[in-house]
Amino acid sequence: MTDPHYDITGHGPVLLLIPGGAGHPMGLDPVTDALSAHFTVVTYDPLGLAHGRLGEPVEDQRVRDWSDGARRVLDATLPEGESAYVFGTSAGAIAALDLLTRHAERLRHVVAHEPPCVGVLPDGTRQQAAFREVCEVYRTKGLAAGGARMTAVLEEREAGELPEGQPLSREEELASPMALSLAHVIGPFTSYVPEAGPSRARLTVAAGTDSRGHLLYRTAECLAKTQQADFVEFPGGHLGILQHSAAYAHLLTRTFLGTDSRS
Repeated sequence: MTDPHYDITGHGPVLLLIPGGAGHPMGLDPVTDALSAHFTVVTYDPLGLAHGRLGEPVEDQRVRDWSDGARRVLDATLPEGESAYVFGTSAGAIAALDLLTRHAERLRHVVAHEPPCVGVLPDGTRQQAAFREVCEVYRTKGLAAGGARMTAVLEEREAGELPEGQPLSREEELASPMALSLAHVIGPFTSYVPEAGPSRARLTVAAGTDSRGHLLYRTAECLAKTQQADFVEFPGGHLGILQHSAAYAHLLTRTFLGTDSRS
């Protein structure tokens, strides 16, 4: 078992960030810089893609492996007797939910932003099948077609005519975090259904304001009900953390520390 990959910035209580997609933390520097005024921000890189492993072989991912890696990151960074704040988005939010299920004793408060655990929905079986179709479109028609099909699934609309394309070579796939996500993360992670019921640590489920009427907003609302968790809206859509970094960091800080915190 290799050592987990992570970066640390800032001072204060530990806040573990688990990125989405294939776990590559690209684009997160503005939000981690803002959060570092209040937290010791630990950014977890599950596949080590930002730590020299982009281009190396990747197999189908398991939620449990990501959350076990997150626990080992906390073992290495969390002072004895303290508990951590955790934020996960998209696939990272699913890892955060599994971490909460199996290692709640290390956690204080988890915010899960738009986790694609669509199995919690009344039509969850159909939605899981839609994500499997996304993966198949990617495998047969390439990255642009797979991305277009996934956008249609997330927006709960017909895909229309997909872009023409060819399957990526293995070398091309291993060089692209988005391709790795479609090839090895989306399928197994959207099959994950978190255990229902309250935890010893607090859970807040989040969705973006621009995601209203979309699949993952509906999923977040349903998950908050089944988990007896708080529900909060964040700026932007599914990628709001990248598109509205300052506002996102401010609201995340308020969610964790209360309304008296200042950005």
